[in-house]
Amino acid sequence: MATPQEQQTRVALVTGAAQGIGRAIALRLANDGLDVAVNDLHGKIDSLNAVVEEIRRLGRRAFAVTSDVSKEDEVKAMVEAAVSALGRLDVMVANAGVGSSGSVMDADVEKWEQLWEINIRGVLLCYKYAARQMVKQGAGGRIIGYANVGAYCISKAAVRSLTQTTALELREHLITCNAYAPGVIETSMTVRDADKEHSPGFGVKSLLKVTDLRTGQPADVAAVVSFLASPDSHFVTGQTISVDDGAHFS
Repeated sequence: MATPQEQQTRVALVTGAAQGIGRAIALRLANDGLDVAVNDLHGKIDSLNAVVEEIRRLGRRAFAVTSDVSKEDEVKAMVEAAVSALGRLDVMVANAGVGSSGSVMDADVEKWEQLWEINIRGVLLCYKYAARQMVKQGAGGRIIGYANVGAYCISKAAVRSLTQTTALELREHLITCNAYAPGVIETSMTVRDADKEHSPGFGVKSLLKVTDLRTGQPADVAAVVSFLASPDSHFVTGQTISVDDGAHFS
């Protein structure tokens, strides 16, 4: 027998959805039959609106909301706006994140802390306000985070741990919490400034020189998120799934 959650159209909220992996996830979830709210920074509203139009052409409802996920009041308002526009929240994909490269000995602590604001604080805030909304609805849900080099590795390790803790806390509410850890995915972040030292693109280029890893596409990650967001994943929680051509085994 279908649960109340499965009898109505489910709603997802995807952060960092103006491009790359986030955009691919939003479109995949729309293809899966979900209505989708998409989020990104205020300066990316035009790109967000383009994603909204793509989702609507797939026959699903869509809504764009801009916010900085490192700011608690904006995350709270983002979730409230998505629920007001689309009626509920069943899937949160905390995809927004930034990357960098560089050694520990050369670390610019201020820059590392700026990165942590997005990659750790931002994910925590998305988990917090999504969980509150899902518990209030009483129909379970799916919370999914982006977990993955320096400061980037530290922040993504924190997301893995946060995901496990959140999964234990929310299991009684039938809310699962999992994460996906992409390898080298072809996005603007991984190819931009590939010849500029300390840029994400430079780090990716250096990694590929010393390994035989393949690069993946945003759709490869979106396929994994599709499963984690689905009713079929109800027995999977607290896990971080690597999508990286075997670069990491856990």
